[in-house]
Amino acid sequence: MFWINGVEQSLISASDRSVQFGDGCFTTARVSRGRVVWLDKHILRLQQATERLLMPAVNWNALTKEMVEAANHTEDGVLKVIISRGTGGRGYSGTACQHPTRIISLSDYPTQYNSWRERGIVLALSPVPLARSPLLAGIKHLNRLEQVLIRAHLEHTEADEALVLDTEGMLVECCAANLFWRKGDEIFTPDLSQSGVDGIMRQRIIACLAALGRSVTMVVQPPAVLADADEVMLCNALMPILPVSRTHEREYHSRQLFDFLSQHCCDI
Repeated sequence: MFWINGVEQSLISASDRSVQFGDGCFTTARVSRGRVVWLDKHILRLQQATERLLMPAVNWNALTKEMVEAANHTEDGVLKVIISRGTGGRGYSGTACQHPTRIISLSDYPTQYNSWRERGIVLALSPVPLARSPLLAGIKHLNRLEQVLIRAHLEHTEADEALVLDTEGMLVECCAANLFWRKGDEIFTPDLSQSGVDGIMRQRIIACLAALGRSVTMVVQPPAVLADADEVMLCNALMPILPVSRTHEREYHSRQLFDFLSQHCCDI
């Protein structure tokens, strides 16, 4: 199901900036029991992204209402929200765009997450690097061609997800998830100041651990660091966390951090 500016429809103008330039941002939320999980966090993420992209004002009250109403159509699903700069003029200048386009879609919840949670997932090292771009780092903008290529290469492997590096060979994230690992009592996650998406679940885990007296160190490290880790896990707003059973470096059997986060940080 699709809604555009509050109207149930699936057609958008060919002149919309999302079509012409990938000019916009998005978020993907879990729907559970007919409600949008962490709704306020998803709205905040979109607000921060539109500010970074210098987009005109969005009707946030209307969008919030539209998200709530869309979620009422299912007990368990995935709600995606796209904010485009809208339509107006031609060329790169967006000065003629005064009314952002709000696009909402609703789809089924991925069934594989439940089985992945039980057996753990396998990561393959992706040959596709993410370009360093500090101006856009952290936000979930619409330019996803790198992820499209990462996914295309992943589909030629037997792995479940891809381990993604930047153009300097440093760990960033996975194709559609953030990355954490544990060595003893220390917990690490890649620094995302140069590339990658600072996901809502990533933020939640860092804040939750801090509240419980445990810190997360953000690091710039090559993938070889995972060979020395005791545990590796992924997260996003849908999963919300998954244990990793194997990477290109080694196998992992511990679920200490996964079990701790499942108990303290994953209430939906």
